[in-house]
Amino acid sequence: MFATNKKPTYPIVDKLRRYLVQHRRELALPVIYQDLMRFQGSVPLLDANGRETLWETVFYDHNIRPELFESLTYIYALLKVDGDLSVMKHLYVDRVDYCTFGNSCPFRIRIVNSYNDNQDYYYIKKADASRIYGLELEHLLSPNRMNYFSSGDTLIEEHVVGIPGDIFIGNWLESNRLKPVRVAKELVKFNERCFIRLLGDMRSYNFVVDVTPDFEETQIRIRPMDFDQQSYSGIKNFYLPQFFRENNKLALYCIKHLNPTTAYQYQREEQTLIFKRMNIIRERLAALLQAMSADQISTPEKVAQLGESLTEHYQNDRFLECQNMGEIVSESLNTMVNDLNRPGKRRKPLLDWLPAIRGDQKELL
Repeated sequence: MFATNKKPTYPIVDKLRRYLVQHRRELALPVIYQDLMRFQGSVPLLDANGRETLWETVFYDHNIRPELFESLTYIYALLKVDGDLSVMKHLYVDRVDYCTFGNSCPFRIRIVNSYNDNQDYYYIKKADASRIYGLELEHLLSPNRMNYFSSGDTLIEEHVVGIPGDIFIGNWLESNRLKPVRVAKELVKFNERCFIRLLGDMRSYNFVVDVTPDFEETQIRIRPMDFDQQSYSGIKNFYLPQFFRENNKLALYCIKHLNPTTAYQYQREEQTLIFKRMNIIRERLAALLQAMSADQISTPEKVAQLGESLTEHYQNDRFLECQNMGEIVSESLNTMVNDLNRPGKRRKPLLDWLPAIRGDQKELL
């Protein structure tokens, strides 16, 4: 198993900041990340079964707590209703949790409705350019809308609702409430979305599964919730969720319920959807990729390693000319578009399930 070294935090450069301002992703806030670090103490947060989690609940001095929590409620209003507090006077901050696991060291804010005790969450994190590129690419190229904004070195993110992937694998994957082919189809599509736009480290605990009852059968959609590893690693398989040990049951599930021809059909369907989204947001995507291509969010060694792997995979020498990860993402999208424009020319499918079929753990990350 390859260890995931802690990725450095990359600052938001001027070109990316201008993009965020232009698209109303940069806002002035009454509270920034460092303000939340002023907590006086903490206790471990337990789950429903009484086990410790990776989170701890933090406490603030009574002199700053009222103003701080009022500001946190306002930030929630910015996320949901563009800052209109008149429709949110009945909301209050019930709890602030802190997690030291991962790169962004997030605070999770729990908001409660005083009328019906309904609760919601959002996150305050250290701003990282990699994560912002990941959030924005997900927003533009996937079926999922990402609600977030930055303020200097602070990042605010809406909670992504769904069943954590590891819990879904353990409790839902073999459920008779789900049609296996529909689950396998979404796994193929998710795998494809991650690879095309180079979102890495999609282990089962870094994505959620949104389960939606339909009038005939239940539908599912897999949504990433961690974007720290957007275009950082030099390992090609790091961008294919099928190759993580934590996801091995999902790969075997696809093999059981899909044949290669059907899997390839679903890949092409997802590529076509991405292509249609690219056409709709052409100028905005171009501006984002220009900012990303002028940025350095990985090391030259990793860029060269990934370029060589993708050159071999696609039989496309243009990846060798890429100087940074932004250029590699751009070339990946261009390669997909060129492939779609050549009907009948079938390239090597992205989904190679042989390691899972053989049970070859050496191929898994």
